[in-house]
Amino acid sequence: MKTINLRNVIFASVGILALAAAGLFTSCYKDDPADPNAKALVKIHVSDFTISQDAFYGTKSAEDLNDYTNVGAIDLAFYEGTTEVYKTTQLRSDNSTYTTFGEFECNLPIGNYTMVVIGRGYSNGDVFVLTSPTAAGYTSERARETFCATQDVTVTSTTPLDLNVILSRVIAKLHIVSTDNRSASVTKIRTTYSAGGKSINPTTGLATVNTGFSVTNTPSTAVQTLDVGNYTFLATDEQTMTITIEALDASDNVLFTKVVPNVPLKRNRITTLTGQVFTAGTSSGSFQVETDWLEGNTVEF
Repeated sequence: MKTINLRNVIFASVGILALAAAGLFTSCYKDDPADPNAKALVKIHVSDFTISQDAFYGTKSAEDLNDYTNVGAIDLAFYEGTTEVYKTTQLRSDNSTYTTFGEFECNLPIGNYTMVVIGRGYSNGDVFVLTSPTAAGYTSERARETFCATQDVTVTSTTPLDLNVILSRVIAKLHIVSTDNRSASVTKIRTTYSAGGKSINPTTGLATVNTGFSVTNTPSTAVQTLDVGNYTFLATDEQTMTITIEALDASDNVLFTKVVPNVPLKRNRITTLTGQVFTAGTSSGSFQVETDWLEGNTVEF
């Protein structure tokens, strides 16, 4: 376990999303450090982290938090064993939840803690629950792009702490592109994953549920080819599963169904499915897989 103070800045190992805990503290408690009730001011600064999109988007650029609007919420929590000591959430769209998006302050008693930080996409209606360093997840319909990290923190005195941590993108993305046009009767697309889930262990970055789930997208454009994307947590770093694509009408009746077996997914990578979705009959069963994860994985069906 690492002790972190103003002269000891600890960085996590690999990651995509860097959280910089910048700045010195303006004040600290004057209590006797031997006092079991003494507390140290902890300030976590998240506004200057960068996002490397090499693996996920096939680019070589990095973006600051303020530019990367896909991160719409940041959750911060400290646990002492299994006991939650502190937890808060900032929403980019709600400035009543922060003074500066990505900057946090809290006071922690002397002790040993596990810090959990999660950066995630956010839309109205999303429900994300963090309950421990090993349990978190979306209880609403869909998972979002998610980054996370856990780190051991030791408070030994009332000296303020300056904390740095790096978040890793821990989710896989499925991109579905049709080669045929959607008819006017198709108003929704339901995608079903046969494995994976919407819950995650923040410490391992792996799914805690491997039973799969369904998510429904409503195309926002006029009748044309389909282009939708969804996210899932995986039970292993690389996981193969069956993807079922259903075209629905306004009453949720199934008009077309395409089942694509053996679809490879990988954390921090995009797998693209390309083929006919709105044409009657089954797919040809011929698949081409590009295994260059850095550029994404393409499966034709």
